[in-house]
Amino acid sequence: MSFRLAPAKPSSVAGRAMVASSQPLATLAGLDLLRAGGNAVDAALAAAAVLCVTEPHATGIGGDVLALVHGPSGELVGLDAAGPAPADAPAAPPALEGPRSVTVPGAVAGWAALAERFGSLGLDRCLAPAIELAVAGAPAGHHSARVWRESPRAPSALGPPPGAGQRIRLPELADTLRLIAARGPDAFYSGPVADAIVAASWLAHGDLSAYRPAWVEPIVGTFRGLQVAELPAPTQGVAVLEALALLDEDDRIDGRASAAAGAEIALVEEVRAVALALEDALATVRDGADVSHLLSPEHLRRRRRQQPRGAAGPGGGTVCLCAVDANGLAVSFLQSLYEPFGSGVVAEGTGVVLNNRAACFAVQGEVVAGRRPYHTLIPAMLTRDGELVGPFAVMGGFMQAQAHVQFLVELTRNGLDPQAALDRGRFRVEGTTLRLEEPLWREVDALAELGLRPERSSDPLAFGGGQAIIRRDGALFGGSDLRKDGCALGV
Repeated sequence: MSFRLAPAKPSSVAGRAMVASSQPLATLAGLDLLRAGGNAVDAALAAAAVLCVTEPHATGIGGDVLALVHGPSGELVGLDAAGPAPADAPAAPPALEGPRSVTVPGAVAGWAALAERFGSLGLDRCLAPAIELAVAGAPAGHHSARVWRESPRAPSALGPPPGAGQRIRLPELADTLRLIAARGPDAFYSGPVADAIVAASWLAHGDLSAYRPAWVEPIVGTFRGLQVAELPAPTQGVAVLEALALLDEDDRIDGRASAAAGAEIALVEEVRAVALALEDALATVRDGADVSHLLSPEHLRRRRRQQPRGAAGPGGGTVCLCAVDANGLAVSFLQSLYEPFGSGVVAEGTGVVLNNRAACFAVQGEVVAGRRPYHTLIPAMLTRDGELVGPFAVMGGFMQAQAHVQFLVELTRNGLDPQAALDRGRFRVEGTTLRLEEPLWREVDALAELGLRPERSSDPLAFGGGQAIIRRDGALFGGSDLRKDGCALGV
C-alpha cells in the first residue's frame, strides 16, 4: 500500500523549547530529554543518536559531527569533530568507497565533548533512546526507505532494505552504543570496537587513539540585518558568507548604498553569487587554510564583475537537526557518513558503518596524510545584535552552502517563516549544470545569461533537506523540510 504525501505545512510553534530533525522519533527523543530536565545540547545528542538508527544510510558513529552552539549568555562556539586521513596515507588519488575512503570517525568524540562542556544529563542518558530503538526496531520513513533501496553501497550486514514503515533493527549497533554509554569515547577509539575498525579499513590504532575534536571560533557575516555564523575551513562555510556578501543590499563593499537596496533579489543574481562563491571555496578551502581574503572588499568587488564557470560536486548522506531550550541555549548540529552508507564498509560485529569522507580529497586531487579533506558539513546560527534568532542547517553534501544562501534569501523575504523558507523551490549548481526544482522551471530563460546549462529536476533528494528554529516575539517557530521525513515539535 502506498500513500500520497502531504503538501506544504505551516511552521510549528512553541513557547519554551523546540527540536527539529529529519525523523519524528529523533525529534521526540530530544523533546523527552527536555521534559526530563535536560537542555538543548542533551536534546540534540539524543536526537543525533536516534538518527543513527532511523537513517543509518546517512549518519552513524562511523562518521563526523560538526556543530554550532549559542550559549545562554550569548557566547557562540563551534565544534569541529571531523576526522583526518590516516597519518601514513600515501599521496594518491582518493578512493570514492571501500576501506581506503575512510577518515577517522569523529562523531563519538564530538558527542562526548558536547556533553561534557554543555550537557546536563550525561552522555549515557542521551544515548538511551537510541539503544532502545536499535533493539526494538524503528519504522523506516518514506525517504529513508527509498535511499536505502536505491543505494548500491547498502551493506548486507544491516539487513535487507526496509520498505516504508518496516522496522530497522540494529542490535550490534545497540551493543556498541551501550559500551560508549558505559565507558565514554574510549570504548570506541580503543578496545574491540577500534580493533574491528582497523581490521575493516586503512586506519591504524594510532589514528584512532590520537584523535581529538576541536573547539573553533565561528566565522560571521551580515545579511539584511542578521548576523550569520558558519564554521571555518576545512568546511565550506566561507562560501555562504561570500555569496551573501555578493548579494547584500547594503553595499558596504563599495561604501555606498546599492541601487538594489530594499528590492527583491533576482534569481539570476542569487545563482551567480552562489556559483562564484563555490568556485572560490573549492579552489582555496583546505585544512588549516586562511580564507579570509574571500570576504575582503577588493575580492568581492572584483568577483561581482565576473561570470561563474561552474562549480560544486555530488550529493551526500547527512542528517541535520536543531534544538533550542527555554534558557536560550541553541544548537545547530550536523552528522554524516558523507555519501549514502559511506564507504559501504561495516566494522564486523559492531554495527558501525564507516564513512567515505576521504572521497572529498578529490577537490584537491590527492589524499593528504593526517589532514582533513574539504568538508561539506556546515551548521549555522543566526543572531541579531547579539541576541539569538535561531539555528538552522541543510544537509546534502555540496548542496549545503547553496541551500544556506537560498534559505536566508527566502527567510528575509517571507517574514521569518522557516517552514516556507525551507520548502521553496531550490536550484543546485553542479559543474556547468544548473539543476532546478519544478517551482523554478519557469525561470529557465531568465537564467540563460549565466552560461550554465539548466536542467529540470523532479527528484527532491538532489536538493537537500533542512531544519530550522527561529525565535520571534517570544515564541519559537520551527521548520522541517518537506523533502525529508521529519518534523519540528516544541513545548
